[in-house]
Amino acid sequence: MIVEATGADEAELVALWAACGLTRPWNPPSRDIAFALAGATSTIFVAREDRAIAGSVMVGHDGHRGWVYYLAVAPDARRAGIGRALMRTAEAWLRDRGAPKLQLMVRDGNEEALAFYRALGFVDQPVAVLGRFLD
Repeated sequence: MIVEATGADEAELVALWAACGLTRPWNPPSRDIAFALAGATSTIFVAREDRAIAGSVMVGHDGHRGWVYYLAVAPDARRAGIGRALMRTAEAWLRDRGAPKLQLMVRDGNEEALAFYRALGFVDQPVAVLGRFLD
């Protein structure tokens, strides 16, 4: 069952994201969760199996395009369609908000994630992603 997350899911989400290698020391996941759940243009969906969170996806719309972050499926729950179901849910949420395009970023070397997204029809974009810390 896929439902919107609540603040009560924070600890379980952080644990899932850590187990999936998605967290980084400079980006506290608790802050991302609070921000996504507080905004009108973002949310987090969770896939529950026997009340436990088996997967998640954070989705947001910046007014120009939709973005997906933190797509995660617990290692012992993979290859059962949870990731695909979460992506369908994220895409539907974005379509309902008028987003014409969905973007996401994959870290270098994450070939498993790239293969998953390509199997869903995502293609490489002719752009370079640049960044700079503001702190």
